[in-house]
Amino acid sequence: MYIYIHIPFCNCICSYCDFCKMLYNKKYINDYLDSLEKEIKSRYKGELIRSIYIGGGTPSSLSLNELERLFNIIKIFNIDNDYEFTIECNVDSLSIDMIKLFSKNKVNRVSLGVQSFNQDILKILNRNHTYEEVYKVINNLKNNNINNINIDLMYGVTNNIDIVKQDIDYFLNLDIPHISCYSLIIEDNTILSINNYKNIDEDIEYEMYKYIENKLTSKGYIHYEISNYAKEGYKSIHNINYWNNGYYYGFGLGSVSYIDDYRITNTRNINKYNKCLFISDKEYEDINIRMSNDMILGLRKIEGISISEFFDKYKKDIREVFSIDDLLKDNILIIDNDKMYINSKYIYLSNDILLRFLDIVN
Repeated sequence: MYIYIHIPFCNCICSYCDFCKMLYNKKYINDYLDSLEKEIKSRYKGELIRSIYIGGGTPSSLSLNELERLFNIIKIFNIDNDYEFTIECNVDSLSIDMIKLFSKNKVNRVSLGVQSFNQDILKILNRNHTYEEVYKVINNLKNNNINNINIDLMYGVTNNIDIVKQDIDYFLNLDIPHISCYSLIIEDNTILSINNYKNIDEDIEYEMYKYIENKLTSKGYIHYEISNYAKEGYKSIHNINYWNNGYYYGFGLGSVSYIDDYRITNTRNINKYNKCLFISDKEYEDINIRMSNDMILGLRKIEGISISEFFDKYKKDIREVFSIDDLLKDNILIIDNDKMYINSKYIYLSNDILLRFLDIVN
C-alpha cells in the first residue's frame, strides 16, 4: 500500500498554484496535526506500506517541533524494509537542522520545488531562491545521506527558450537523479489567472518540451513518464503507483484516496477537517471507469500498458474494449509484444489522443 499525507501550509502562495493550501498560521497547526492523527488512526488498517509521500502546500514550512510531531504520528505505519519516503520542500525553508531531522526519521527522498533558476521567472511565479541556495541545499542533503533528490522545473512561463536551456544546464550541474518538468498551466482562481496572464505559443512550448527531452536523455536520464526523467534506479515508486491506477491512502486536507475501487475525497475546509469531518465525497468506480482510468494514467508512462496485465485484471482484451484500430493504423499507438504505448512522436499530445478512444464499447 501507498500513502499520501497533505500539509496545506505555505510561507507564501505561488502565483500558479491551485492545490489545497493556505498561508502558514501557527494557531492552526496543532489542531490540524491532532485531526490528521485521528484520521490516520480511524482509517489505516495496518497494511504494509511501500511508500509515504508528504506533500502540500509546503511541508517544510512547518517548524522543527511541528515536523517532529508529524513524524511521531506516522510511526503508526507498518513500513516495508524496501520503502520510499518522500517529502516536498522549498529551498528557502529547508535548513540543515530540518535535513538532519529528515534523515533521523528515515526520509530517503526529497522533492524540491525549484521551478526555475531565472530570477525574472521566479518573480512571475512568486518564488524566491538563487542557484547558489539550491546548490547548498542539495549538498546538505547529500552530506546527510539523502541522495534520492528530485527537482520540479517549470517551462513555458515566457516564450524565451534560452531560459529553459539555461535552467536545464543548471539542473545538470547539480548532479541529481530525478527531474520533473511541467509546462505552465494557468488554472482558474490562481493569481496568474486573476491577473489575466496568457499562455505562450503552443509551437514554442512544444519546442521547449523536445529540447528538454533530447538534452536529458542524451545525458543518461530515462524519460519514463510524460513529464518525468530519472537516472537508472531512481524512478518515483510512489508516482508509478498512481500511473498504474493502484490503491493508495490520502490523509489530510483535500487529499484523495483510492481504496477497494472507491475514490474518496477529503474536505478542503479546514474548520470541517479539524472537527473530524474528514471526507466530503466517496464514489464507487465501476469496471468501465476503472478501465478508462487505467488507460488515462497508464499511457502517461513511456513504456505504456501491459496488455496481459490488463486482461488478467479485467478479463477483457484491451483492443476489444477501446476503439484503437485507427490509432494503431496511423502509428499513433504502438503494440510491441505485450506493451501498448503512445508513439514518442505524439506523447506530448497524449491528452488529445486519449479523448479519441475513451468511449467504452461493450
